[in-house]
Amino acid sequence: MHIPTRIAGIGALAIAAVAIAGCGSNGTDTTSSTATAGKSGAQVEVGNTINYGSFGTTTELDCADGKSLNVGGSNNTLTVKGSCSSVNIGGADNKITFDKVDKELSVVGLNNTVTYKGGEPKVNNLGSGNTINKG
Repeated sequence: MHIPTRIAGIGALAIAAVAIAGCGSNGTDTTSSTATAGKSGAQVEVGNTINYGSFGTTTELDCADGKSLNVGGSNNTLTVKGSCSSVNIGGADNKITFDKVDKELSVVGLNNTVTYKGGEPKVNNLGSGNTINKG
């Protein structure tokens, strides 16, 4: 049985979002979870962590004051406002600009271009062909 690549990719993204939903959050947070999906991608917020995934979208996200962010998908152009505590980026060919990353910035995908304007995070470039700049 052949599953079209885009459908298989979206299914994998949904599984990844569920799998990483707890990353970066502490177990004592009692805030409720929220989820949105639409033309600008899928966003699931669990505790103090935003899990975002999409393919080929341009949108703005908001870390507010200290939320963590997990990004999956490819060919996205994202502008992230506020101050992210920690960030994990998977996927490929994303262009992501952050106002500020405080603690840690990990990029495990391929050919992503990541720019952060403020903060002094520990940077982990674990993928291939990624460009990470402070600017």
